[in-house]
Amino acid sequence: MTVKYTNDHEWIDTSDAAAATVGITQHAQDALGDVVFVDLPSIGASFKKGEVAGVVESVKAAADIFMPASGEIVAVNEALRADPSLANTDPLSSGWFFKVKLADPAETSELLDQTAYDEFAKNA
Repeated sequence: MTVKYTNDHEWIDTSDAAAATVGITQHAQDALGDVVFVDLPSIGASFKKGEVAGVVESVKAAADIFMPASGEIVAVNEALRADPSLANTDPLSSGWFFKVKLADPAETSELLDQTAYDEFAKNA
C-alpha cells in the first residue's frame, strides 16, 4: 500500500495505477465522532489539488473533504453513502470515500508519509 496524507487529514492510496483511493484518517474520524452523513462527489467530476470534493458530517461537526491531488473522480463508495459509520469503523479500508484518476501523480510526492503524518497529527 502506497499511502500519503494531507495536513487536512485525508489519505490517498496510489498503489493502483489506474485510480488512487481517498478517505479520511483515523485522526479525522476520532475528531469528528460518529459520522452520520457523507456528501460524495459525482463520478466524472474533476478537481484540482486542495479543492473541496465532498463533505462529511458527524454528530459533532461537518468537515470538508479536500482533494489530495488533482484528478477526475472515477468511483465513489456507495456502501459508505448507505452506511456512513464505515468512516468510523474502518476509515482506512472499507470506509474509503472515492477513487480518482490522477492528472499528475507527481503531486502526491508533496504529501506526508506515515511518519511525518503521525508527528503532525500528534500536534493537531
